[in-house]
Amino acid sequence: MPTHTQSSRPRHAAMSLVHQPRRRQDWNGLSAAEILALNPPGKTAPLVVLAILIDLFNKQHTVRHKEVSFKTRQERANFLRRFYRDLKHKAGFATLPDPRNLGQRHIRAMVALWQQEQLAPATIQTYLSFLRALALWLGKPGLVRKPHHYGLQRDDYERHEAADHDRSWSAQHVNIDELIEKIAAYDAHVGAALRLMRALGVRRKEAIMFRPHQCVVPFEATGFSPEKRKAEWYGRIKAGSKGGRERFVALDTPERLAAIDHARQVAATRDAHIGHPALDLKQAMRRFDYVMDKFGITKKQLGVTAHGLRHEVLINQFETLTGAAAPVRGGTKPPAEIDRIARQDVAELAGHGRKRASTAYLGGTAAARGRKA
Repeated sequence: MPTHTQSSRPRHAAMSLVHQPRRRQDWNGLSAAEILALNPPGKTAPLVVLAILIDLFNKQHTVRHKEVSFKTRQERANFLRRFYRDLKHKAGFATLPDPRNLGQRHIRAMVALWQQEQLAPATIQTYLSFLRALALWLGKPGLVRKPHHYGLQRDDYERHEAADHDRSWSAQHVNIDELIEKIAAYDAHVGAALRLMRALGVRRKEAIMFRPHQCVVPFEATGFSPEKRKAEWYGRIKAGSKGGRERFVALDTPERLAAIDHARQVAATRDAHIGHPALDLKQAMRRFDYVMDKFGITKKQLGVTAHGLRHEVLINQFETLTGAAAPVRGGTKPPAEIDRIARQDVAELAGHGRKRASTAYLGGTAAARGRKA
């Protein structure tokens, strides 16, 4: 039998004309532009190019020089793959464009489709932000326009994050310290986590993962400029934070120092976190939730959740800095500069970079007006 048949030759010849993209392990030493140049439009399948772009850029934040969370990466990658599938199967484009050739007609067609499917304007806004990331990866920052350019009404898609009511425990007349003492007697680890939430304004997961012996650092370790000094010691919050963002909480009150001292007594070893040492993180969080339910810390029973302690701390911080009640508690807006500084401080204490994030806890001026009406 001959080694090569006539019928096999055309097949091999045809296969040699198909562009075979280089594998990821061959990218060492190459820039993103060089990698993309090895996969030219028309020779590399659009979905392959999209996969390369996701590999190269999806970890990056579109505005700040940092990595985004795993959740954001996953959601963005899944959307972009689905967007390309839907261009063909739903929007009717017979030929998929190379991502580098994506144009307004493709975006308009998909926005029209989303509107036909009656997706929420805020969802479409999110989808456009994902496409804007793709455009930035390609060096086309102006490709994806604002939502109103595609026919969305501004009032429909802009997110209204301002708190419309006070979610703190004191707003529901809960005796905070007494209840935490009862919980600590039942479960010392959950009690210690609640004390940290009560004093530092940390999230549940951050409190459980906090290592009280390892994560208390001197001011010099924070990297802050001298004029930002508030205390000799700071709590370093990173484990369990959203996106792994690090922040430092000044241990500038007796309550905060006492919460740290108590946490150190509960932690089993110098390297231990606050969660029970016999439990992994998932189990520790389930245990925490079980204890909250047992002691009535739910919307249905006491009208509060554990997260309300975070609201308590952040609202109190604003009121301490301004000398006025927070808008969500019916207060009037303090002088603009005082309000700005206080809101920025609250946002940083909460672990957010943007001042406007503080409205989720404090409310906006509209909240105060609504209380007076």
